[in-house]
Amino acid sequence: MPSSLRLLFASLLLLTPACVFAQDKAKAEPKAAAKQPAAKAPPARPEPTVANYEYGKDSERQKFDFWQAKSDKPTPVVLLIHGGGWMGGDKTGYGTAAIKPYLDAGISVASVNYRFIPQAMEHKVEPPVKAPLHDAARALQTIRSKAKEWNLDKTRVGATGGSAGACTSLWLAFHDDLADPKSSDPIARESTRLTCAAVSGPQTSLDPKELREWMPNANYAGHAFGFWKKGGTRPEEFAAALENREKIMPWIKEYSPIELVSKDDPPIFIENPNQKTPPVVGQEGPDPTHSAIYGIKLIERTEPLGLEVVQTYPGHLDEKYGSVQKFLITKLKGE
Repeated sequence: MPSSLRLLFASLLLLTPACVFAQDKAKAEPKAAAKQPAAKAPPARPEPTVANYEYGKDSERQKFDFWQAKSDKPTPVVLLIHGGGWMGGDKTGYGTAAIKPYLDAGISVASVNYRFIPQAMEHKVEPPVKAPLHDAARALQTIRSKAKEWNLDKTRVGATGGSAGACTSLWLAFHDDLADPKSSDPIARESTRLTCAAVSGPQTSLDPKELREWMPNANYAGHAFGFWKKGGTRPEEFAAALENREKIMPWIKEYSPIELVSKDDPPIFIENPNQKTPPVVGQEGPDPTHSAIYGIKLIERTEPLGLEVVQTYPGHLDEKYGSVQKFLITKLKGE
Protein backbone atom coordinates (compact mmCIF):
# COMPACT_ATOMS: atom_id res chain seq x y z
CA MET A 1 0.00 0.00 0.00
CA PRO A 2 1.46 3.43 -0.91
CA SER A 3 2.46 5.56 2.03
CA SER A 4 -0.20 8.20 1.15
CA LEU A 5 -2.99 5.62 1.43
CA ARG A 6 -1.61 4.30 4.72
CA LEU A 7 -1.75 7.83 6.14
CA LEU A 8 -5.33 8.30 4.93
CA PHE A 9 -6.49 5.00 6.49
CA ALA A 10 -4.86 5.86 9.82
CA SER A 11 -6.57 9.24 9.79
CA LEU A 12 -9.97 7.65 9.21
CA LEU A 13 -9.44 5.30 12.15
CA LEU A 14 -8.68 8.21 14.42
CA LEU A 15 -11.80 10.04 13.26
CA THR A 16 -14.19 7.07 13.67
CA PRO A 17 -16.76 7.83 16.45
CA ALA A 18 -16.29 5.82 19.65
CA CYS A 19 -19.96 4.85 19.56
CA VAL A 20 -19.28 2.52 16.61
CA PHE A 21 -16.92 0.45 18.74
CA ALA A 22 -19.37 0.61 21.62
CA GLN A 23 -22.12 -0.79 19.36
CA ASP A 24 -19.86 -3.62 18.22
CA LYS A 25 -19.02 -4.43 21.83
CA ALA A 26 -22.69 -4.41 22.74
CA LYS A 27 -23.39 -6.94 19.98
CA ALA A 28 -20.59 -9.17 21.21
CA GLU A 29 -21.59 -9.06 24.89
CA PRO A 30 -25.04 -10.03 26.24
CA LYS A 31 -27.15 -7.29 27.76
CA ALA A 32 -27.15 -7.02 31.51
CA ALA A 33 -30.36 -8.31 33.09
CA ALA A 34 -33.03 -5.66 33.48
CA LYS A 35 -33.17 -4.21 36.95
CA GLN A 36 -35.93 -5.85 38.97
CA PRO A 37 -38.51 -3.54 40.54
CA ALA A 38 -37.94 -2.93 44.22
CA ALA A 39 -40.12 -4.95 46.57
CA LYS A 40 -43.15 -3.01 47.71
CA ALA A 41 -42.67 -1.55 51.15
CA PRO A 42 -45.11 -2.84 53.79
CA PRO A 43 -47.82 -0.40 54.86
CA ALA A 44 -47.41 1.81 57.90
CA ARG A 45 -48.79 0.32 61.08
CA PRO A 46 -48.75 0.86 64.84
CA GLU A 47 -45.69 -0.34 66.72
CA PRO A 48 -46.41 -3.89 67.98
CA THR A 49 -46.51 -4.50 71.72
CA VAL A 50 -44.57 -7.69 70.97
CA ALA A 51 -42.85 -8.22 67.61
CA ASN A 52 -41.79 -11.52 66.05
CA TYR A 53 -42.96 -13.69 68.91
CA GLU A 54 -41.79 -17.23 68.14
CA TYR A 55 -44.49 -19.88 68.44
CA GLY A 56 -42.60 -22.75 66.77
CA LYS A 57 -39.11 -24.05 66.09
CA ASP A 58 -39.56 -25.61 62.65
CA SER A 59 -39.25 -22.42 60.59
CA GLU A 60 -38.29 -18.76 60.77
CA ARG A 61 -41.83 -18.04 59.63
CA GLN A 62 -43.43 -19.38 62.81
CA LYS A 63 -43.77 -15.95 64.37
CA PHE A 64 -46.47 -13.38 65.02
CA ASP A 65 -46.73 -9.72 65.95
CA PHE A 66 -49.05 -8.72 68.80
CA TRP A 67 -50.79 -5.47 69.68
CA GLN A 68 -52.32 -5.20 73.16
CA ALA A 69 -55.47 -3.10 73.39
CA LYS A 70 -55.65 -0.67 76.29
CA SER A 71 -58.18 -1.93 78.83
CA ASP A 72 -58.63 -2.51 82.54
CA LYS A 73 -60.41 -5.76 81.74
CA PRO A 74 -59.22 -8.75 79.66
CA THR A 75 -59.75 -8.01 75.98
CA PRO A 76 -60.90 -10.12 73.03
CA VAL A 77 -58.31 -10.81 70.36
CA VAL A 78 -58.40 -11.05 66.55
CA LEU A 79 -55.95 -13.14 64.51
CA LEU A 80 -54.98 -11.67 61.13
CA ILE A 81 -53.94 -14.52 58.81
CA HIS A 82 -52.50 -13.22 55.54
CA GLY A 83 -53.29 -14.61 52.11
CA GLY A 84 -51.00 -15.56 49.25
CA GLY A 85 -52.05 -19.08 48.30
CA TRP A 86 -49.98 -20.55 51.16
CA MET A 87 -47.10 -19.66 48.84
CA GLY A 88 -46.31 -16.05 49.76
CA GLY A 89 -47.33 -13.02 51.78
CA ASP A 90 -46.33 -11.76 55.19
CA LYS A 91 -47.76 -10.57 58.51
CA THR A 92 -46.38 -7.09 57.82
CA GLY A 93 -48.89 -6.73 54.98
CA TYR A 94 -51.52 -5.66 57.51
CA GLY A 95 -51.30 -1.92 58.03
CA THR A 96 -52.91 0.66 60.30
CA ALA A 97 -56.31 0.43 58.58
CA ALA A 98 -56.48 -3.30 59.36
CA ILE A 99 -55.26 -3.03 62.96
CA LYS A 100 -56.30 0.26 64.54
CA PRO A 101 -60.12 -0.19 64.37
CA TYR A 102 -59.83 -3.27 66.59
CA LEU A 103 -57.50 -1.56 69.06
CA ASP A 104 -59.86 1.42 69.20
CA ALA A 105 -62.70 -0.99 70.00
CA GLY A 106 -60.73 -2.57 72.85
CA ILE A 107 -59.76 -5.70 70.90
CA SER A 108 -56.16 -6.91 70.83
CA VAL A 109 -54.63 -8.06 67.55
CA ALA A 110 -52.11 -10.66 66.38
CA SER A 111 -50.77 -10.89 62.81
CA VAL A 112 -49.49 -14.38 62.03
CA ASN A 113 -46.83 -15.78 59.72
CA TYR A 114 -46.76 -19.49 58.84
CA ARG A 115 -44.89 -22.01 56.72
CA PHE A 116 -45.51 -22.09 52.98
CA ILE A 117 -46.28 -25.11 50.79
CA PRO A 118 -42.72 -25.46 49.37
CA GLN A 119 -41.25 -25.40 52.89
CA ALA A 120 -43.77 -28.01 54.01
CA MET A 121 -42.88 -30.26 51.09
CA GLU A 122 -39.18 -29.83 51.83
CA HIS A 123 -39.86 -30.91 55.43
CA LYS A 124 -41.97 -33.89 54.25
CA VAL A 125 -45.19 -32.59 55.82
CA GLU A 126 -48.15 -34.56 54.42
CA PRO A 127 -50.22 -33.08 53.07
CA PRO A 128 -48.28 -29.82 52.73
CA VAL A 129 -51.34 -27.72 53.59
CA LYS A 130 -51.17 -29.20 57.09
CA ALA A 131 -48.19 -26.93 57.83
CA PRO A 132 -49.88 -23.52 57.40
CA LEU A 133 -53.14 -24.68 58.96
CA HIS A 134 -51.58 -26.28 62.01
CA ASP A 135 -49.19 -23.35 62.34
CA ALA A 136 -52.21 -21.05 62.65
CA ALA A 137 -53.69 -23.37 65.29
CA ARG A 138 -50.43 -23.39 67.24
CA ALA A 139 -50.18 -19.60 67.05
CA LEU A 140 -53.72 -19.38 68.43
CA GLN A 141 -52.88 -21.75 71.28
CA THR A 142 -49.74 -19.75 72.05
CA ILE A 143 -51.73 -16.51 72.22
CA ARG A 144 -54.26 -18.12 74.56
CA SER A 145 -51.42 -19.33 76.77
CA LYS A 146 -50.36 -15.68 77.20
CA ALA A 147 -53.81 -14.54 78.31
CA LYS A 148 -52.82 -13.50 81.83
CA GLU A 149 -49.62 -11.73 80.76
CA TRP A 150 -51.24 -9.93 77.83
CA ASN A 151 -54.62 -9.21 79.49
CA LEU A 152 -56.64 -11.36 77.08
CA ASP A 153 -60.05 -12.99 77.36
CA LYS A 154 -59.32 -16.39 75.84
CA THR A 155 -63.07 -17.09 75.49
CA ARG A 156 -63.40 -14.33 72.87
CA VAL A 157 -61.14 -15.00 69.90
CA GLY A 158 -61.86 -14.25 66.24
CA ALA A 159 -59.93 -14.79 63.02
CA THR A 160 -59.85 -13.08 59.65
CA GLY A 161 -57.89 -13.26 56.43
CA GLY A 162 -58.13 -13.12 52.67
CA SER A 163 -57.97 -15.99 50.17
CA ALA A 164 -55.69 -18.68 51.69
CA GLY A 165 -55.81 -16.79 55.00
CA ALA A 166 -59.59 -16.91 54.74
CA CYS A 167 -59.54 -20.67 54.13
CA THR A 168 -57.28 -21.11 57.15
CA SER A 169 -59.61 -19.00 59.31
CA LEU A 170 -62.62 -21.09 58.29
CA TRP A 171 -60.68 -24.30 58.91
CA LEU A 172 -60.02 -23.13 62.47
CA ALA A 173 -63.66 -22.11 62.88
CA PHE A 174 -65.08 -25.47 61.78
CA HIS A 175 -62.44 -27.92 62.98
CA ASP A 176 -62.93 -29.83 66.21
CA ASP A 177 -60.79 -28.59 69.08
CA LEU A 178 -57.15 -29.62 68.64
CA ALA A 179 -56.38 -29.12 72.33
CA ASP A 180 -54.75 -32.09 74.05
CA PRO A 181 -55.77 -31.92 77.74
CA LYS A 182 -53.28 -34.65 78.67
CA SER A 183 -50.25 -33.07 76.99
CA SER A 184 -47.17 -32.22 79.03
CA ASP A 185 -46.95 -29.08 76.87
CA PRO A 186 -49.16 -26.37 78.43
CA ILE A 187 -49.59 -24.63 75.07
CA ALA A 188 -50.91 -27.84 73.47
CA ARG A 189 -53.57 -27.95 76.18
CA GLU A 190 -55.05 -24.65 74.98
CA SER A 191 -58.16 -24.61 72.78
CA THR A 192 -58.08 -23.92 69.03
CA ARG A 193 -61.77 -23.05 68.78
CA LEU A 194 -62.93 -19.62 67.62
CA THR A 195 -65.73 -17.34 68.78
CA CYS A 196 -66.27 -16.13 65.22
CA ALA A 197 -64.54 -15.67 61.86
CA ALA A 198 -64.95 -13.04 59.15
CA VAL A 199 -63.13 -13.54 55.86
CA SER A 200 -62.66 -12.25 52.33
CA GLY A 201 -62.64 -14.45 49.23
CA PRO A 202 -62.28 -17.83 50.97
CA GLN A 203 -61.95 -21.29 49.50
CA THR A 204 -64.45 -23.47 51.39
CA SER A 205 -63.59 -26.69 49.56
CA LEU A 206 -60.36 -28.20 48.25
CA ASP A 207 -62.07 -31.12 46.48
CA PRO A 208 -61.11 -30.82 42.78
CA LYS A 209 -64.13 -32.80 41.54
CA GLU A 210 -66.56 -30.76 43.61
CA LEU A 211 -64.93 -27.50 42.53
CA ARG A 212 -65.20 -28.34 38.82
CA GLU A 213 -68.90 -29.09 39.35
CA TRP A 214 -69.32 -25.70 40.99
CA MET A 215 -67.04 -23.79 38.57
CA PRO A 216 -65.76 -25.50 35.39
CA ASN A 217 -62.68 -23.25 35.30
CA ALA A 218 -61.64 -23.86 38.93
CA ASN A 219 -57.93 -24.63 39.30
CA TYR A 220 -57.09 -24.08 42.98
CA ALA A 221 -56.38 -27.12 45.19
CA GLY A 222 -53.54 -29.20 43.80
CA HIS A 223 -50.65 -27.44 45.52
CA ALA A 224 -52.31 -27.97 48.93
CA PHE A 225 -51.90 -31.73 48.54
CA GLY A 226 -48.33 -31.86 47.29
CA PHE A 227 -48.71 -31.49 43.53
CA TRP A 228 -46.77 -28.23 43.44
CA LYS A 229 -43.47 -28.21 41.60
CA LYS A 230 -41.15 -25.37 40.73
CA GLY A 231 -42.01 -23.99 37.31
CA GLY A 232 -45.38 -25.76 37.26
CA THR A 233 -48.79 -24.16 36.84
CA ARG A 234 -52.00 -24.16 38.83
CA PRO A 235 -53.91 -26.01 36.07
CA GLU A 236 -51.24 -28.73 36.08
CA GLU A 237 -51.44 -29.03 39.87
CA PHE A 238 -55.21 -29.18 39.73
CA ALA A 239 -55.19 -31.87 37.04
CA ALA A 240 -52.87 -33.98 39.19
CA ALA A 241 -55.14 -33.59 42.21
CA LEU A 242 -58.17 -34.56 40.12
CA GLU A 243 -56.38 -37.63 38.77
CA ASN A 244 -55.34 -38.68 42.29
CA ARG A 245 -58.58 -37.66 44.01
CA GLU A 246 -59.42 -41.04 45.51
CA LYS A 247 -55.95 -41.32 46.99
CA ILE A 248 -56.08 -37.87 48.61
CA MET A 249 -59.73 -38.07 49.68
CA PRO A 250 -58.87 -38.45 53.41
CA TRP A 251 -56.86 -35.23 53.16
CA ILE A 252 -59.69 -33.47 51.31
CA LYS A 253 -62.08 -34.44 54.13
CA GLU A 254 -59.66 -33.17 56.80
CA TYR A 255 -58.59 -29.88 55.22
CA SER A 256 -61.67 -28.63 53.34
CA PRO A 257 -63.57 -26.31 55.72
CA ILE A 258 -66.93 -27.33 54.27
CA GLU A 259 -66.31 -30.96 55.24
CA LEU A 260 -65.91 -30.02 58.92
CA VAL A 261 -69.18 -28.16 59.48
CA SER A 262 -71.15 -29.14 62.59
CA LYS A 263 -73.98 -27.58 64.58
CA ASP A 264 -71.68 -26.22 67.32
CA ASP A 265 -69.69 -23.99 64.93
CA PRO A 266 -69.35 -20.21 65.43
CA PRO A 267 -70.86 -17.34 63.40
CA ILE A 268 -69.20 -16.64 60.06
CA PHE A 269 -69.06 -13.59 57.76
CA ILE A 270 -67.91 -13.90 54.14
CA GLU A 271 -67.29 -11.05 51.72
CA ASN A 272 -66.55 -11.40 48.00
CA PRO A 273 -65.86 -7.82 46.89
CA ASN A 274 -64.37 -8.85 43.54
CA GLN A 275 -67.43 -10.76 42.34
CA LYS A 276 -67.81 -8.87 39.06
CA THR A 277 -70.67 -10.95 37.65
CA PRO A 278 -73.62 -12.73 39.30
CA PRO A 279 -72.37 -16.08 40.60
CA VAL A 280 -74.01 -19.04 38.86
CA VAL A 281 -73.22 -22.57 40.00
CA GLY A 282 -72.03 -24.69 37.08
CA GLN A 283 -70.79 -21.75 35.01
CA GLU A 284 -67.30 -20.35 34.60
CA GLY A 285 -66.56 -17.14 36.48
CA PRO A 286 -63.91 -14.42 36.10
CA ASP A 287 -62.16 -15.29 39.39
CA PRO A 288 -62.89 -18.90 40.34
CA THR A 289 -60.34 -18.90 43.17
CA HIS A 290 -62.26 -16.22 45.10
CA SER A 291 -65.77 -16.78 43.78
CA ALA A 292 -68.89 -16.12 45.84
CA ILE A 293 -69.94 -19.67 44.90
CA TYR A 294 -67.69 -20.95 47.70
CA GLY A 295 -69.83 -19.07 50.21
CA ILE A 296 -73.11 -19.97 48.54
CA LYS A 297 -72.25 -23.66 48.76
CA LEU A 298 -71.10 -23.31 52.37
CA ILE A 299 -74.44 -21.74 53.32
CA GLU A 300 -76.26 -24.67 51.70
CA ARG A 301 -74.36 -26.89 54.15
CA THR A 302 -74.72 -24.69 57.25
CA GLU A 303 -78.28 -23.42 56.92
CA PRO A 304 -79.98 -26.73 57.84
CA LEU A 305 -77.89 -26.75 61.02
CA GLY A 306 -79.09 -23.31 62.05
CA LEU A 307 -75.64 -21.73 61.85
CA GLU A 308 -75.18 -18.03 61.18
CA VAL A 309 -73.22 -17.55 57.97
CA VAL A 310 -73.57 -14.09 56.42
CA GLN A 311 -72.38 -13.43 52.88
CA THR A 312 -72.03 -10.16 51.03
CA TYR A 313 -70.97 -9.40 47.45
CA PRO A 314 -71.98 -6.92 44.70
CA GLY A 315 -75.66 -7.38 44.00
CA HIS A 316 -76.15 -9.25 47.28
CA LEU A 317 -75.07 -6.81 49.98
CA ASP A 318 -75.43 -7.46 53.68
CA GLU A 319 -76.88 -4.45 55.50
CA LYS A 320 -76.66 -5.72 59.09
CA TYR A 321 -72.88 -5.88 59.41
CA GLY A 322 -71.56 -4.63 56.09
CA SER A 323 -67.90 -5.39 56.70
CA VAL A 324 -65.45 -7.89 58.17
CA GLN A 325 -64.36 -5.47 60.88
CA LYS A 326 -67.87 -4.54 61.99
CA PHE A 327 -68.86 -8.21 62.19
CA LEU A 328 -65.85 -9.16 64.32
CA ILE A 329 -66.18 -6.15 66.62
CA THR A 330 -69.91 -6.83 67.08
CA LYS A 331 -69.41 -10.51 67.86
CA LEU A 332 -66.35 -10.13 70.06
CA LYS A 333 -67.70 -7.18 72.03
CA GLY A 334 -71.16 -8.70 72.41
CA GLU A 335 -72.82 -5.62 70.92
